[in-house]
Amino acid sequence: MMIEENPGPGSGEGTAEPAPTLRERKKRETRQRISDEATMLFVARGFDQVTVAEIAKAAQVSTMTVFNHFPRKEDLYLDRIPEVVELVTAAVRDRAADESPLAALRALLLGLLDQGHPLAAVSDGYPHFWRIVLDSPALRARAREGVEEVELALGDAMYASDPAGDRPDPRFAAALTVAAYRAVYVATAGRLLAGDRAADVADDHRSRVNEAFDALERALYGTTA
Repeated sequence: MMIEENPGPGSGEGTAEPAPTLRERKKRETRQRISDEATMLFVARGFDQVTVAEIAKAAQVSTMTVFNHFPRKEDLYLDRIPEVVELVTAAVRDRAADESPLAALRALLLGLLDQGHPLAAVSDGYPHFWRIVLDSPALRARAREGVEEVELALGDAMYASDPAGDRPDPRFAAALTVAAYRAVYVATAGRLLAGDRAADVADDHRSRVNEAFDALERALYGTTA
């Protein structure tokens, strides 16, 4: 689901990416059209009341095309899980030589907040998004799976960045990091669902991110950043 139009941060400053081919552009456009049509149907009728066949018809594609872009119906709504995985792994993989994985992840999360990126979850549009998730057992289950996917990918990235094992156990570090940020994220979502405005929540969210990473630094390295 596309809540905002803000682009995500690049994987490296000053890195020029090759322009997408016509085939790649058409593929992206088709994926976006499917996602947009699915979102409108889910908002209007609820996730569980909409079929993939109805989404395909609205997007003017075949059901097979929908599944080629989105392996499961739940991925039509929670379509940013792969982006989360890429962002956190890139932050660890592409960090400076003298920067710890936790410092890179802290910078990423604070940067997303500064940009108003959808993945920061500090937006007045998010309560509606999460109410749809909360109303669907299938979406809640997929969201939990998404958290597990992020944790696994982050553990892999942390291990790959330090195979000699000079830092804390990467799986343990990844699990603690994901759990800590999940606690921050849930607290922020709870305030927004309760009616607080994003502008009034942003500073508290920033403070909670910093407090969480200070605690992680102490737990994993015995220091604070």
